[in-house]
Amino acid sequence: MDGTVLVADDDRTIRTVLTQALTRAGCKVHATSSLTTLMRWVGEGKGDVVISDVMMPDGNGLEMLPKIQSDRPGLPVIVISAQNTIMTAIKAEEADAYDYLPKPFDLPELMKRTAKALAAKRVAPGVQKGEAQERPEELPLIGRSEVMQTLYRLIARVMNTDLPLLITGESGTGKSLIAQAIHDFSDRRTLPFVHADAASLIELEGPARLLAQAKGGTLVIDELADLPEEAQARLVRMMDSPGDHAPRFIASSQKNLEAAMEAGELRQDLYYRICGTALHVPALRERVEDIPLLSEHFLIRAENEGAPHRVLSEGAREVLRHFAWPGNVRQLENAVRRLALTARGEEITQADAAAVLGPQTGPEPAVAGLSNEKLSESVGRHLQRYFDLHGDMLPPPGLYMRLLREVETPLIEIALAATGGNQAKCAELLGINRNTLRKKITDLDIEVTRRRKLM
Repeated sequence: MDGTVLVADDDRTIRTVLTQALTRAGCKVHATSSLTTLMRWVGEGKGDVVISDVMMPDGNGLEMLPKIQSDRPGLPVIVISAQNTIMTAIKAEEADAYDYLPKPFDLPELMKRTAKALAAKRVAPGVQKGEAQERPEELPLIGRSEVMQTLYRLIARVMNTDLPLLITGESGTGKSLIAQAIHDFSDRRTLPFVHADAASLIELEGPARLLAQAKGGTLVIDELADLPEEAQARLVRMMDSPGDHAPRFIASSQKNLEAAMEAGELRQDLYYRICGTALHVPALRERVEDIPLLSEHFLIRAENEGAPHRVLSEGAREVLRHFAWPGNVRQLENAVRRLALTARGEEITQADAAAVLGPQTGPEPAVAGLSNEKLSESVGRHLQRYFDLHGDMLPPPGLYMRLLREVETPLIEIALAATGGNQAKCAELLGINRNTLRKKITDLDIEVTRRRKLM
């Protein structure tokens, strides 16, 4: 890489690691813990790329982006943040950030994106974005997991398009919240947000009344495949002739819509009209690393509503992480609220959590009834789901090495556990040299923390 990178982060460790990594890659680096200093450097014309945290001692990095774009049009800004909610991703997208990575971030991935930013030939935007209206500080769409961060980025990208949108996912995953968030943060936020049901679609004047109510806002159809045939036919005609103030159509479904079409439960013409863009919301068991974060959020919410102050013990966290959660985030919220009221002390114990959740402790299999499935077939399904999450866009570059890292760490951890921590036996089991195993344990920080993940 060739260029000058400006780094702004109040964490000295992150500044040191980024400075060393970027310098080794051939860049010049200026690092600071102050947004004031960063803005002075930008004003002086320094830097080809900016890497900035959001929450800084003297301000908010996202709020500085419009001024950076005004002072230095086309200067790429990569935002890194520990505020891992949909709000951060949307604000970064609105502020025209070049890229956004949640903390803890993957250092090689950040280096690749920095290299891409340095190579990019960006021109000044011709249209400035308007002032955003006041919005809620927080939404209950939280997650540090890769699948949720990918979903946040996709939401931010499709938020202001006019294409119909299909949101899929199991019951309780938050499909309705996402539909509401897309409306509330879009350019249509000052216009109506209307839900359509089967009865209103079947009525003779129902479609016209719905379009009049929506008035160019957002029209949501819940559980698309459950609509009767007549309602589906009217919805097709409505989408074909929406009038002068066409709303944005958003549909949701927890069913497999391809299977519903084959079974004759869903019209093909309706499916192809509504699926302009698709978002899949992962089940909670697919992002168990988010369970502690969500649980803490729900405990704070319960406390704000009058429940006693509670904290989760590590034992309680383990019980929550290993539960199947067939009801997903909605079930988790209900369970945490019960714990906030029924726990015997300020710290919620493992016994408290087990008492509320009952005897089910093991996670559900990824796909029931597929015990004879080959490993390659299982991996193929998960990879296809990962690609499907991105809709009509490709995943971020560097997929091959990223997937290898995702597989390598649990493989070594499980092999070490199976051999009782004996590295010689583990190396033999894996079929690699013992020195190679030691290096991988060190590089991946097995059983401690991953060194490539920076808080």
